[in-house]
Amino acid sequence: MSSVICGSLAFDTIMGFEGRFAEQILPDQLHILNVSFLVPALRREFGGCAGNIAYSLKQLGGSPLPMATVGNDGADYLARMQAQGISTEFVRVVDDLYTAQAMIMTDRDNNQITAFHPGAMMQAHITRIEARSDIKLGMISPDGRDAMLQHAEQFKAAGIPFVFDPGQGLPMFDGKELAHFVDLASWVTVNDYEGRMLCDRTGLSCAELSRRVRGLLVTLGAEGCEVWVDGAKTLVPAVKASALVDPTGCGDAFRGALLFGLEKDWPLVRCAALGNQMGASKIASRGGQNYSVNLNEIGI
Repeated sequence: MSSVICGSLAFDTIMGFEGRFAEQILPDQLHILNVSFLVPALRREFGGCAGNIAYSLKQLGGSPLPMATVGNDGADYLARMQAQGISTEFVRVVDDLYTAQAMIMTDRDNNQITAFHPGAMMQAHITRIEARSDIKLGMISPDGRDAMLQHAEQFKAAGIPFVFDPGQGLPMFDGKELAHFVDLASWVTVNDYEGRMLCDRTGLSCAELSRRVRGLLVTLGAEGCEVWVDGAKTLVPAVKASALVDPTGCGDAFRGALLFGLEKDWPLVRCAALGNQMGASKIASRGGQNYSVNLNEIGI
């Protein structure tokens, strides 16, 4: 069985700042902010939420179906996915736009500042979701606003349970829209900052949100993950990484594992434990799609 992963395919330009952002930004001067960071390290990686999540799920032996759009510069990305055995059936090319681009700057404490050009991603709504016998699950990850709204409705209409993963797209929606996403979804996953924003905008606590879905997962980085089911919270401890190299894509690695576990009908706590393992594997490598996992070592 397969999972449709709606979201972005993007090129990530990742820059390393050897200092700390907090030492360069004066809190009392934010109204006239004008700063420059020297970034000696720079590289370009394949990224985007749909691409990263699909990569994670494929690493675990799943069959991801990313649904996304790329621009006229996306041929290399498509070829790479096909070489990895990831289907590009639902990936559309928009000839007059560029593929989405993320410019990510990371400081020595792994804090990040990101600028994102959506490009072809803003046309992601041109592909529709339809019921199909081999599709078991779906995921709505950050994408064009219209695509996120329409794909959530289409998943529901097709009877395909899906995970709502608003991520960096969360600020595009008001409280009423976010509450509607939650009501359409079967599961919700956010990081701790996004969780606070989701609660603030909807006026609902984590316990209340979890009663409207089958489960809510709140990732906490080095602190692990909170799993909320029917108002009750379970803390799933983090897995110690062999090295702290690059946090880019750790959340997406977690989400690929979440989909894998849900495909297997695992309890959410077990899904989160695998997600924590995948996040620890990812953070030890640079980029969102350069790590590998030993299935025997992680108990699959």
